[in-house]
Amino acid sequence: MTDKVSILWADDEIDLLKPHLIFLREKGYEVVTTTNGNDALVKFAQNSFDIVFLDENMPGLSGLETLNRIKNLKSEIPVVMITKSEEETIMEDAIGSKISDYLIKPVNPNQILLSIKKNLENKRLVSEKTSAAYQQEFRSLAMMLNERLDHATWTELYKKIVYWELELNSAKDSGLYEVLVQQKSEANNQFCRFVENNYLRWLKEPDKDAPIMSHTLFKKKVLPVLTTSKKPMFVFLIDNLRYDQWKVIQPLVIERFRLKSEETYYSILPTATQFARNAIFAGLMPKYIDERFPGKWEPDDSDMGKNLQEEAFLADQLKRLRFEGKFSYSKIISHRDSTELAERILNLLTNRLNVIVINFVDMLSHSKSEMDMIRELADDEAAYRSLTLSWFTHSPLLEALDKLSEKEIDIIITTDHGTIRVQEPSKVIAERATNSNLRYKHGRALTVIPKDVFMVNNPAEAMLPTQFVNDKFAFAKQDKFFVYPNNYNQFVNHYRNTLQHGGVSLEEMIVPFIHLENK
Repeated sequence: MTDKVSILWADDEIDLLKPHLIFLREKGYEVVTTTNGNDALVKFAQNSFDIVFLDENMPGLSGLETLNRIKNLKSEIPVVMITKSEEETIMEDAIGSKISDYLIKPVNPNQILLSIKKNLENKRLVSEKTSAAYQQEFRSLAMMLNERLDHATWTELYKKIVYWELELNSAKDSGLYEVLVQQKSEANNQFCRFVENNYLRWLKEPDKDAPIMSHTLFKKKVLPVLTTSKKPMFVFLIDNLRYDQWKVIQPLVIERFRLKSEETYYSILPTATQFARNAIFAGLMPKYIDERFPGKWEPDDSDMGKNLQEEAFLADQLKRLRFEGKFSYSKIISHRDSTELAERILNLLTNRLNVIVINFVDMLSHSKSEMDMIRELADDEAAYRSLTLSWFTHSPLLEALDKLSEKEIDIIITTDHGTIRVQEPSKVIAERATNSNLRYKHGRALTVIPKDVFMVNNPAEAMLPTQFVNDKFAFAKQDKFFVYPNNYNQFVNHYRNTLQHGGVSLEEMIVPFIHLENK
């Protein structure tokens, strides 16, 4: 790379810098010099340079004036300011003019070399370092997969996979990224077996090595904060927010709040809003919600809204937990709702607890199945994360968080379940009344491919409601999605590579629970 790098260096004492110039030329860099800002602008306009070094104090045009004119010509070219002055105002002016680096004289050749590498070779060097680090980590992850993991170590493994997924994606190493994708697929395969072997036991013996799950989340994670802290609490439940999506919006959040804890919990099955979110707010598994609130649990085949009772479920749970403070519940399903929330967010400070459901991410993932434009914009995992970040960056939710950052409060950011990009169709034969979800099926006569599903023949064991005798639940594993034999190819082509939820996978079941406080 260095034999192609061209440097423009403007300094009225350039003759004193001959050792630096010789050093750089020996390293393979081409260096063009000038002693003033005017000549620097002429040469900059006539030639192509990769980086510019500017002395701040030159006769005629100052370094700052030259900097501004260079940025007007080609704003993307990195400019490094070199000065004898350590005055804070000069530093601030230079930084405000978007310099790439700031060096104080006297500078040594290695400082110059480091600045060049930092500005021109940073991405390559980071990519090479990241790739080498993952190659070392690959063996460690493989060894973990060969061990007998419990729910906590599965969480640890999943977090490591997400970390490397984000790192390798940033490094643009497509070869190693594909290796990671295969390793993640193997992890999901083993995780599905782990869930199949342990899920019903977790429900039957919740106090015996069971993870925190949807129906125990408020009691075990939210209530302890409420009882130990006297500050108002805001719980933002962003529907369908995966752990990797949290990681991409995290930098924006921690600019405003201190990260007190970053944890995860396990979504119940089905990993679908009707079941998982109602379980969170009721503090009960769906079977017991149906029994406790007759007529308020809508079956799968109902045309009625399936999440219309959340506030009533939450009120009932808080009463059972003996929480006596004032609380509010809000559901944000449109941009208008978000804008209104941002406008009135400070009015909620009089409540001890405020629960706010944000539906945007869930709508985005569902839209991908239906809208060609969204399908193109979120064609892979990196693009899907990017869409999430773009939404969050420009959302009224971030505006609301800005306002709350100035107040003494506790904030929880969590979700009800995640989502997975489905790739492999799995044939299913079922009655007409069977639900339409692509990741789980609920009905009486289900014919499935056994290796593709976690089958629950007795819904009561999974604490799920039933409509008919002999009802069963079938949960798709890994990246499988259910397709009926009729019009098979048409549906496969339509739904392959779309984002779905309801089944068993790391992405759907291990989801974030974040506790924040004011800085």
